[in-house]
Amino acid sequence: MLVDTCIWSYALRSKHQDFLAYVEQLNDLISAQRVLIIGVIKQELLSGYSDINKFEVLKEHLGYFENEVVIDADYIEAARFSNLCRQKGIQGSHIDLLICAVAVRLNAEIFTTDKDFDFYARHLPIKLHKSINH
Repeated sequence: MLVDTCIWSYALRSKHQDFLAYVEQLNDLISAQRVLIIGVIKQELLSGYSDINKFEVLKEHLGYFENEVVIDADYIEAARFSNLCRQKGIQGSHIDLLICAVAVRLNAEIFTTDKDFDFYARHLPIKLHKSINH
C-alpha cells in the first residue's frame, strides 16, 4: 500500500476525530508491514517542520520505512500519465502522477484522501484503497 502524504499528515499532525479512522487504518498497515513510501512523500512530510527538533524526530521515525526505489521508467510513465490526464482535462501535480506511476509498477494500491486521485483513477490504471471514510 503506497501511503500518500495526507494520510501520514493525519497521523502525525492531527488529533481531529474526523481523521481517526484513517490513522487507525495506517496503524494496521504498519503493523502488517504493508506500508510503502517513496522519497518524495518523505520530503513533503519533512518540509512541514521548521522546528529542527521536530524535524529530526520525524526524520528518525520515517527512517523505519525504507524508500521504495523510484526508477527512470517511473518518471517517464508519470509524464505519460500527465499528458493523458491533460488530454482529458485533468491537471495533475508532478508528485501525484509520480505516485501513480510507482504504484502501477509495484501493483500497489494508493491510500489517500486526495480527491484528485479519484479523477486520475478514471483514466489511469491505478488502484485506490477503499478506506472506511473514502
